Amino acid sequence: MWMQRCDWAGPEKIYLDYHDTDWGVPEYDSRALWEKLILDGFQAGLSWITILKKRENFREAFAGFDPNVIATWGEAEVERLLANPGIIRHRGKIEAAITNARVWQEIEKKEGFDRYLWKYVGFEPLQNRFERQSDVPAWTPLSKQISADLKKRGFKFCGPTIVYAFMEAVGMVNDHLTCCPRHQAVAQRPKHDWDAG
Repeated sequence: MWMQRCDWAGPEKIYLDYHDTDWGVPEYDSRALWEKLILDGFQAGLSWITILKKRENFREAFAGFDPNVIATWGEAEVERLLANPGIIRHRGKIEAAITNARVWQEIEKKEGFDRYLWKYVGFEPLQNRFERQSDVPAWTPLSKQISADLKKRGFKFCGPTIVYAFMEAVGMVNDHLTCCPRHQAVAQRPKHDWDAG
């Protein structure tokens, strides 16, 4: 069935499926949030479709994106990953993922990585109503603040643009265009029960 999707979606099926089922759906799992932020960091300088096509390779190479496992890694694992043609072989980004796993552990232990991030939007998605793709910002003052706060804690590869792309992807903001059926579908999702975890 044809629908008027957001301009960036397509034409490849993997991209359309990602738009139709994943992008913008609120994510509340701490580990899954961390995975998406790491993948957005790997995207820096590249297109998201490049990462999307390699996502399963990344998951296999990075132990299912379990930050508690990755936090224990060192040079041997970095070298192993640099030899893996199925992922983005960038030493700085690989080393950042290991550092970011350790930062995740600190935040998770203190307050929960999910709560840490979602408190910035008052624990519920911000509902934007953009009509054209050109109206959607690359970053916002809020993404700049979150980026600065993450960096202060030691996070790497998390600039304001990366953070905003992350916020869109995990549904902290609903940036589906108003002409896209997914805008209303995402907006109508039931609120998360934070007390239930």
